[in-house]
Amino acid sequence: MSGGTFSVIGPDVVIKGDIKASADLHVDGRIEGDISCSSLVQGESSAVTGAILAESARLAGRVQGSISASQLVVLRTARIEGDVFYDALTIEQGAEVTGRFAHRTSAEAAMPSAAAPAVEENGEEPRLSLAR
Repeated sequence: MSGGTFSVIGPDVVIKGDIKASADLHVDGRIEGDISCSSLVQGESSAVTGAILAESARLAGRVQGSISASQLVVLRTARIEGDVFYDALTIEQGAEVTGRFAHRTSAEAAMPSAAAPAVEENGEEPRLSLAR
């Protein structure tokens, strides 16, 4: 594990390329690439264009890409465009997510890119409906 250490990517930093961290990661800057880490905290002004794979993630900024996390918290300031795979999920009122949500199975947790989109018998993707 990370042993209590963490890395910070400040608001003035732009990274073009993938990030793999064994430590916890706090991102306030802009990332153009995939992120793989133990724990991710994303600041409100942060933007990530790429996939996120983390044991836990707390997202407050913009994400364009798929997200796979065991423990996922989507804060009200988050704007996500991409599919979301999770074991436990919390979404604050006001958060915006454009994409599909799917609870991970043990196989998907190990390899999230292998997750196939759900399709109903009539060939259409399932739709979310809310009860009143």
